[in-house]
Amino acid sequence: MTTDASASAPRRLRDAEATRRAILDAAIDAFAHSGYDGASTRDIAREAGIDPRLITRYFGSKETLFERAVEETYRHPLMMVPGHNRAVAEALLSDAPLEQTKGLLLTIRSAGNERAVEIMRDHLEQHYQRDLADALRGPDPGTRAALLIAVCTGVQMQRNVLRSRALRSPGSGTIIDRLAAALDLLGESDAPASGDGL
Repeated sequence: MTTDASASAPRRLRDAEATRRAILDAAIDAFAHSGYDGASTRDIAREAGIDPRLITRYFGSKETLFERAVEETYRHPLMMVPGHNRAVAEALLSDAPLEQTKGLLLTIRSAGNERAVEIMRDHLEQHYQRDLADALRGPDPGTRAALLIAVCTGVQMQRNVLRSRALRSPGSGTIIDRLAAALDLLGESDAPASGDGL
C-alpha cells in the first residue's frame, strides 16, 4: 500500500525541478535584457511566477543565480581546432542559437559590474579556454585559445548583435574560407615568421 507521503514525493521533486528551471530561464532573460546590475530578484521572481523567497531557497543569492545563468548560456562552445575550422566559420556566420545570443547579451550588459566580470572570465578560463587549449598542439596553447575565443566573440557580436551587413549577407563561401584560414593560423602550433601571415 502506498502512503500519501510516498506518492507525493516524486511530484514534489518534479515541482522543485520545474521551479528551479523557471527561475533560471527567467534569470537568463533578465540578465540578457538588463545586465547583472539592472536585473532584480523581484523582477526575476515575477517573470518566473514564483515567490521571491524561492530564489534564495533554490539558488542562495543573485550572484549564485548569475553564475548558473553564465554556465547555462556559455555551454556548447565551438572547438576551433585547425583542420575543423571551416565548419566553425560556417557556424559563426550563421544565425546563432537563441541561447548563445542571450549569453552574448548577458556578457555585454553585465560588463559594468566587476564581480560579474570575474564570474564570466573565470568560467571562460576554467572551461572553454582550458578545453580549447587542451585540444591545441604546440607552445603557448592557453594564449592561442584566448585569441581564438576573442575572434569568435567579436564575429558573433558584429554579426548577431550589431548585425553587420557584410557578415549577415556574405554572398559567397569566400568569407567563410577567410575566417576558417584565420582561425587555423591562430590555432597552428608554428607561429608565422615576423612579417608573414594574414
